[in-house]
This record gives sequence, structure tokens and C-alpha cells, in this order.
Amino acid sequence: MQNIKDLFPVFPRSGRVEWLGIRPERRGPVLVVDSVEASADAGLLGDHYSGQSGNRHVTLIQAEHLPAVAVLTGRAELDPALLRRNIVLSGLNLLALKDQTVQIGDPEHGPVILEITGQCHPCSKMEIALGPGGYNTLRGHGGMTARVVQGGIIRVGDAVVVLTEATAPSAAPGQA
Repeated sequence: MQNIKDLFPVFPRSGRVEWLGIRPERRGPVLVVDSVEASADAGLLGDHYSGQSGNRHVTLIQAEHLPAVAVLTGRAELDPALLRRNIVLSGLNLLALKDQTVQIGDPEHGPVILEITGQCHPCSKMEIALGPGGYNTLRGHGGMTARVVQGGIIRVGDAVVVLTEATAPSAAPGQA
């Protein structure tokens, strides 16, 4: 019988970046992009959080949760920009990634490495974005925060792979 801790880094498949957004200014609109540069020092370049707390360089939300949030708010579908997250990711259980490290992109072209740091709880802005009850609708579906460990370019369509001690590359000089 396996130890439960041994199962933490085991996932049935890799994930995929489905959508990217940055918020150039606080309380401003989300800018949907095809790619974004991530920096270990500053987070996502062009995002208003850039250069702030390293534990919240990036916010991620699970694509599979978007239809649930849409239904709970009485919508047919949900524009990810309303939720003000940076990355919509499919194929991986984000909550299970807490304290895990993921690689985004092609290993041959300098992949981005993120450490998943904690839950991204909704804020009061969800009452405006989603309507009355929006805050409570997003509770439990708000996604996760991450710190950039190794910078590079994140693109829509990039693979997202959970790294283990055996698969984690050592950071390239000047990128950690």
C-alpha cells in the first residue's frame, strides 16, 4: 500500500493553458493576451501585481470550474476576464497543486516554473462582476496563487506539467 504523501505529485495527465489575462492597472479592465512574460523577480510583466509579493505573482483558475460558476450565477457561460485571474488552466485539479511546482511551456525553450503557493480567495469585486451573491459563488472556485521560480514566456496552448524532485530541472543561471 502506498503512503498518501507519495501520491501528492501523481496526476493522471498534464494540463493546458487555455486563456491568459493581465490587469495593467488596479481596478482596470483585464487585457486578454496570447502570451505573457513571467519574471522570477517581478511576476507577470505588465500586470499591476508585477513586482509585489512573490507569493502572488500569478493567479490561476481551473477551466473546469468556469461552467459551475456560470450556472451558479444564472449565466449560460462565463468570460474568464470577469474573475480577474491571470491563467485559466485545464486538465489539472488546481487545489491539489498546493505546494507543488509546475512547468509551463516547452522545456527546450526555457519553460516557466511556478510554485503554487495558496488559494486565491474571491474579493468584493465579484459582487459587481458576477452580480449579487458573486462573492459566495466564487468561494471554493477562486483558484490558486503562484510564485514565479523561473521566468520565461507563457503562451495559450502551453502544456502544464507537475514537477517532482526527479523531474524538476535546476534553474538556469540568472533565472531563479
